[in-house]
Amino acid sequence: MAAASVAMGLAPRRAVAANRPLWAWVLIGVLGYLLLPWYAQQDANGLLAVGLVWGDAQAANGLLQAAQHGRPWLWLGLLGLAVAGVGAALPAGRQQGAVLVAGGALGLVALLLGGFTIGARGWAFEWINASLGELGTRQPGMGWGGFVVLSALLVLLSFGVARRGFFKGDLFVAAAVLGCGSLLALFIVFPVLKALSAAFFLEDGPFSLAVMWERIAHERNFGLACLGGGQRCGVAWNTLFLGLMTATSTTLLGTFMALMAERASRRYARPLNIVALLPIITPPFVVGLGLILLFGRAGVFNQFLEYAFGITPTRWFYGWFGVWVAQTFAFTPIAFMIMRGVVQGVAPSLEEAAQTLRASPHQTFMTVTLPLLKPGLANAFLVGFIESMADFGNPIVVGGQFSVLSTEIFFAIVGAQYDQGRAASLAWILTLFALTVFAIQRGLLGKQNFTTVSGKGDAGIAMPLPQGVRRAVHSIALPWMAFTLIVYLFALAGGFVQTWGRDYTITLAHFRTAFSVEWGQFGVVWAGTAWNSFFTTLKLAAISAPLTATLGIGIAWLLARTEFRGQGAFEFSALLAFAIPGTVLGVSYILAFNVPPFELTGTALIIVLCFMFRNLPVGVRAGTAAFKQLDRSLDEASVMLRAGSVQTLRHVVLPLLKPALVAALVYSFVRAITTVSAVIFLVTAENELATTYIIGRVGNGDYGVALAYCTVLIILMSASIGLIQLLVGDRKLGRRAAAPAAH
Repeated sequence: MAAASVAMGLAPRRAVAANRPLWAWVLIGVLGYLLLPWYAQQDANGLLAVGLVWGDAQAANGLLQAAQHGRPWLWLGLLGLAVAGVGAALPAGRQQGAVLVAGGALGLVALLLGGFTIGARGWAFEWINASLGELGTRQPGMGWGGFVVLSALLVLLSFGVARRGFFKGDLFVAAAVLGCGSLLALFIVFPVLKALSAAFFLEDGPFSLAVMWERIAHERNFGLACLGGGQRCGVAWNTLFLGLMTATSTTLLGTFMALMAERASRRYARPLNIVALLPIITPPFVVGLGLILLFGRAGVFNQFLEYAFGITPTRWFYGWFGVWVAQTFAFTPIAFMIMRGVVQGVAPSLEEAAQTLRASPHQTFMTVTLPLLKPGLANAFLVGFIESMADFGNPIVVGGQFSVLSTEIFFAIVGAQYDQGRAASLAWILTLFALTVFAIQRGLLGKQNFTTVSGKGDAGIAMPLPQGVRRAVHSIALPWMAFTLIVYLFALAGGFVQTWGRDYTITLAHFRTAFSVEWGQFGVVWAGTAWNSFFTTLKLAAISAPLTATLGIGIAWLLARTEFRGQGAFEFSALLAFAIPGTVLGVSYILAFNVPPFELTGTALIIVLCFMFRNLPVGVRAGTAAFKQLDRSLDEASVMLRAGSVQTLRHVVLPLLKPALVAALVYSFVRAITTVSAVIFLVTAENELATTYIIGRVGNGDYGVALAYCTVLIILMSASIGLIQLLVGDRKLGRRAAAPAAH
C-alpha cells in the first residue's frame, strides 16, 4: 500500500516535469509579445528600444500593435500561444500533441501570412490589391518581438509533433530538426529560389518553361565547338571539367598531407599545419597576385626562361591551367582539415589485427586503412568540387579567356547587359551539377559501415606508413609546402617595398597608413585608415564562427543519428550554399531580405547570416565524416543510463568530435574574414569589411597598403587558429604512444 501511494504521488510530479518545457516556451512567446518591440527599428538595434514598447508607436510591442495601432492580424499569434497553453495543461500524449500542433501552426501560419502579404506600402501583391482594395495599414519588417514569438510557436509545434509519436517522442530532437530545417529554408532555400525563379520569366513578366530551357541549353553553355577545332567549349563544360580536376587534386593532396601529419615523421606535423593553412587564411586575390608574380607574363619564371633560353614571355599561365593551379592551391587546406580528422579516427587495433594475420604493412594500408578513409575522401571530393564551381576570385584573376559559370553569372548581374534571367539559368546549372555529384557520392558509399571509434576503447599504436607510401607522400606533400612558401614570399613582399616593379626600397609606410596609432588629448586614437574595417570584420567573424560551427555540427548529428522523412532534402539544403556562387548568394539575400517581413538589408545581421550559411557546409561535411566513425553503441549506452539527448550530445558525442569542431570553427572564422563575393553587395559605409577595403585599395592601384593589410590579416588569423585549437583541444582516444624508433 505504501509503495502504491508513493507511485501515485510520483505520477503527477512526472507529468508536471514532462510538461515543464512546454510551459517555458509558452511563457517565452507571451514575453515576446509584451516586452520586445514587434517591428524592426530603423537605424537602431531593437533591443535598445525595450523601454519604449508601452508608449512609442513605432517601438510598440505586439499586444499594443494589435490593440491600438491597427494591426489585428497579430491577435492570431497570441491566440496560437493560448491554444498551445491549453495543450501544455493536458497530460502528455497524442491528444496533447494535436492541441500543440494546432496552436503552433495557427500562430505561425497567421503571422507569416500577414508578414508576406502586408508590406511597407500596404498589400504586397497587386492581385490582392485589385481584389480587396487599398489597405490603409502599413507594416515594416519583423523585429525582436516577432522573432521570439515565431521561434516559440515553432518550438511548440515541434513539441506537438513529438507528442504525436514522431522522432521517438524526443522533444529536443523534434525541435532541433524543425528548427534547423526552418533556418535552412529561410536563409538558404528561400533566397536561392527567389533568385533562381528569374530563369522562368521573360523581361515583360510572363512565366515560361520554354524560355528557361532555351537559356539553359544555349550554345554558350553546352557548346562543344572546341572538339571540332573551335576556340572554346561551353561554359558549363569548362566548369565541370575544372571542378573534377580540382576536386581530384585537392583530395589527393589533402590526404597525403593528413597522412604525413599523422602517420609519417612527427617533425613535419607542426610546420605542415602552418603552411597548409596559409592559403585558407589569406584573401583570394593575394594568392592570385603571388601566382601572377611567379608565372605571369612579367613573372619571375618567364623572365628566367627568356634570360636562360631566349623564350619570349607569353600568357601561357592564364586559362584553365592557371585557374586549376590556383584552386588547388586555395582548396587543398579544406581537404586537409577534413582528412586529418578522419585519419586520426582510424582504429589502430584493426591494423594490428591485419598484421597479426601476417599481412604486410603495404597490404594492411591498402586493405584496411585506405578503405576506412572512404567517408573522408568522398566528403573532401564533394567539398572540393563544389568549392571549385562556386569560386569566383581565382577565375577572374587568372582565367583569361577561360570562362566558368561563376564569372559568367557575375558579368550577367553587374555587367552592361544586366541579364538576371541568364544569371539565374547559369545558377540552375551549378545547382544541378552539385546535386548530381551529391547523388553519386551517396550511391558509392551506400550503406557501408566505417565505424572505427567504439565504446570498447582502443589502445593500439597507429601503424607507420609503409615505406613506399611514405616516399610517395613526402615527394608530393613536401614540394607543395615549398611552393606555398614561395608564393607567399612573393605576394606579401609587396607590402614592404615602396612600389612593386619600380622602387624596391624597404619601407613600413604602408603599414603606418593602414594601422597607425596615435596618442591624442582623450587617449588612444586609431588613426590608420584600415582600423574601422578591421574591427568590424573581427566582430562579425567572431559572432558568426561559433554559430556556424554549432549549427553545422548539430545538423551533422541530426543526419547521422536520427531518421526522419525528407532527410535527403534536408542534407542537400545544408549543402546548397556551396553550389551557388557567392555573388548570386549575395544578390539573393538582397532580393529576399530587402522587404518585409524580413527586412535585413543594410544591417550587420545580414552579413553575419551570410557568413553563417555560406560557410555551413564545411561544418556539416566534417561532422558527418566524423560521425560515421563513432559507433552508435556510445549513444545507446548513454541512453540506457537514462541520459537525455542533450546530455548524450554534450558529454559523450562532442568530446569525440573535436577535430570536426576545430575544422568548422577555423574554416568559418577565416572565411568570414577573407570572403569577398558573397558580401560585396551587402556591405555599407557603417559595416565596411576588410576585403572590401582591400579591393578598394587595389582598384586605386595602392597595392602596398592592400598587401600590408593582408599581412596583418594572416598574422591575426594564425593567432586565432592557435587559440581555437588551444581552447577546443584534441580528442582523447586512450591509445598508446609509439615507441621511439631505434637509431
